[in-house]
Amino acid sequence: MTEAQGEPVPGQLPGELMMWVLIISELAVFGAGLVAFLAVRISDPAGFADAQTHLHRTGAGVNTIVLVTSGWLVLLATRAAEAGKTGRLRALLAPAIALGVVFLVLKGSEYADLAAAGIGTETHAFFTFSYLLTGFHAAHVLAGMILLVLVGWVATPRAVDTGAAFWHMVDLVWVLLFPVIYLL
Repeated sequence: MTEAQGEPVPGQLPGELMMWVLIISELAVFGAGLVAFLAVRISDPAGFADAQTHLHRTGAGVNTIVLVTSGWLVLLATRAAEAGKTGRLRALLAPAIALGVVFLVLKGSEYADLAAAGIGTETHAFFTFSYLLTGFHAAHVLAGMILLVLVGWVATPRAVDTGAAFWHMVDLVWVLLFPVIYLL
């Protein structure tokens, strides 16, 4: 098959070029946020360490497993799309999307607990950055879930590759956010 029929062309980026432009720009934004977080952390390491104790480290660890597992399912879905197995592709995307919901529920639980403790973006610079970075990431998880629904509907290899590229960017960003925000 050819690119016009939905098959990827060897030697070409998977998916759509504009998705890659978006991914690179989003990685730059998250990267700048992480650099700013680390730069401000240098000015108050004790305050950042104390603030960090209020986060749900275990939940964030579970969320890491959730997103990596979801990414694996999306990878399997891309293989199913390439093999023309639309039913299998959709059967793999459904739990991948459901794991996105699990991620958002766990993140929402953490936000609710922080709010109940009176902790908001104004409490400390750590929380300003934490809410900003993890909230922006959560918005990307939601956008990725919608994108996966759409590419599951279209079910062409190129569409699935495009959605998978975005979803893997979401995974990558969390794998960077998790240690910096929750563990350092």
